[in-house]
Amino acid sequence: MPPIIDPSKPKHYPRPSADYVMMYGEIHDGGFIVPAVDLTRVNPSFLRREVFYDTLEPAGTIVVDTPARYLYLVLGDGRAIRYGIGVGREGFAWDGAAVIRRKAAWPSWHPPVEMQARDAKARKWAGGMPGGPDNPLGARALYLYQGNVDTLYRIHGTSEPWTIGSNVSSGCIRMINQDAIDLFNRVPVGTVVEVLGVAVPPVV
Repeated sequence: MPPIIDPSKPKHYPRPSADYVMMYGEIHDGGFIVPAVDLTRVNPSFLRREVFYDTLEPAGTIVVDTPARYLYLVLGDGRAIRYGIGVGREGFAWDGAAVIRRKAAWPSWHPPVEMQARDAKARKWAGGMPGGPDNPLGARALYLYQGNVDTLYRIHGTSEPWTIGSNVSSGCIRMINQDAIDLFNRVPVGTVVEVLGVAVPPVV
């Protein structure tokens, strides 16, 4: 009889190169510490890298490939920075175009009323949870709007890097904190975000 595998137990991967260890090392930021990532718990295919990416989107656009669990920051000339992400679990995924209208470092968290209704932990923070290492939005948040309407979806950090590459969120796009900081520093308010809900050809 084969062993029973606990799906909640993270897999372990080979230790990556020194460059990745440095990329995902400890950061002192805004009075908080972002811990170094245990990269043996993150699938290496979801670590940040520059890749070939054939798209008609202009440079500076963010493309979220939900089925593949990748976020691309288009650089132009067929290149993009690719980040691994966690996406919405079944029933919470979404797609469409949006614009970043606000950016925040160590954001406070205000769980939507719908989340409070189904989650006792969220109800505890109905008045807002201050920013910090335990906040589910992590070190950075990019707020997505359609027109002047807040979609309530965010691109944000997470202190649970082993969840990257899986369907775990309530629709938000989560990133390793170090990656969320990197993306935050690269994109301005007004950046267009295209969230794809159908599979696209893989890139190398």
